[in-house]
Amino acid sequence: MKLSRRTLLATTAAVAAGTGTGTAQAAPSRGGRLRTGFERLAADGYALLDGERVGVVTNPTGVTRDVRHIVDVMHADDRVDLVAVFGPEHGFRGTAQAGGSEGRHDDPATGLPVYDTYLKSGRPLADVFTASGVDTVVFDIQDVGARFYTYIWTLYDCMEAALLAGKRFVVLDRPNPVTGRAALGPVLHEEFATFVGRRPIAQAHGMTVAELARLFNGEFLTAPVPLETVRMSGWRRSDFYDASGLPWVPPSPNMPTPDTALVYPGTCLFEGTNLSEGRGTTRPFELLGAEGIDGRWAAAAGAEDLPGVRLREAYFTPTFSKFQGRTVGGVQLHVHDRAAFDPVRTGIALLVTARRVWSGFAWRSDNWIDKLTGSAQVRTMIDAGAGTDAVVAAWQEELAAFRRTRAQYLLYR
Repeated sequence: MKLSRRTLLATTAAVAAGTGTGTAQAAPSRGGRLRTGFERLAADGYALLDGERVGVVTNPTGVTRDVRHIVDVMHADDRVDLVAVFGPEHGFRGTAQAGGSEGRHDDPATGLPVYDTYLKSGRPLADVFTASGVDTVVFDIQDVGARFYTYIWTLYDCMEAALLAGKRFVVLDRPNPVTGRAALGPVLHEEFATFVGRRPIAQAHGMTVAELARLFNGEFLTAPVPLETVRMSGWRRSDFYDASGLPWVPPSPNMPTPDTALVYPGTCLFEGTNLSEGRGTTRPFELLGAEGIDGRWAAAAGAEDLPGVRLREAYFTPTFSKFQGRTVGGVQLHVHDRAAFDPVRTGIALLVTARRVWSGFAWRSDNWIDKLTGSAQVRTMIDAGAGTDAVVAAWQEELAAFRRTRAQYLLYR
């Protein structure tokens, strides 16, 4: 990874302190309630967008504290020339399931043209920005903190496309709901890059979207896009989402609560297996299981002595996705100490023990697990009989290197 462009990044990111944008020299206020990037932008009278034709990349999570959507708020404000909306996976208003989008349409509430960004990147996405007539692309989407959650790669793709189209890029920051204390898990190997991981970052990156934008600009884009970040105030790296006082809007249909986000960086790995990851239940990613599994799995996983979590033998019937309408056995995760809980280690331990106790265990035939973990290492080590400690130890060197790079781009203490 290259660090030589940090000075250039700082220059392109820095704007007047009154807008709440720029670099990491000063920590945000620790007093009073958290204020999102949008709240600070609006409080400043949208000065950062003055004279610009603006397009917003957002989804249902782009809301104010009183749950009004920022597009509706900005559209009604004469101080903003909002001319377009760009919808990611699941769509701007969130009507599509996983792997879907809303397509090109006019928003019924505002009349604004909504352009579909899902699965678009590079020149095709740059052409969308050009056709929309915007000068500045604004990004405001709530992330959940995991490399394979696709909205951060929508961010990356839109930054790259804005660079190609000659557009300015503004990121309105929101909290990482599972804190920004540390990066965890394996780092993506470039040859395994997909839309669930474009670039080599850790499985649980421990960053906000504004920090990720700075990292992308400084490390991965061919040249830096004109980037400005509107920081939060009142957020600390140790804060979980409930400390923010903000409403939780599900970023996608299977991310119903902040509790889901807490376990997701580890248990999403079960998407790469023939076990249910809990889709089709009221507790996706907290419930895991398959036909033929009994209490031996919960007992074996419990013997791993995983910090901060208890594992309960559970039975459930998914209403859709894997095992639809069939009763399966497995485990439910109950996190009792969020500060001690390590979602990635927990996910690995559950994979290791599931393979050990259930003869029906199998990886997805397309080796999707490799895309989720970022290399073939986790799969091949588990297949060879490695235990949790050995698998986790195998990625520590690359994780340490990522943590050193990550530190250069953090905005909060």
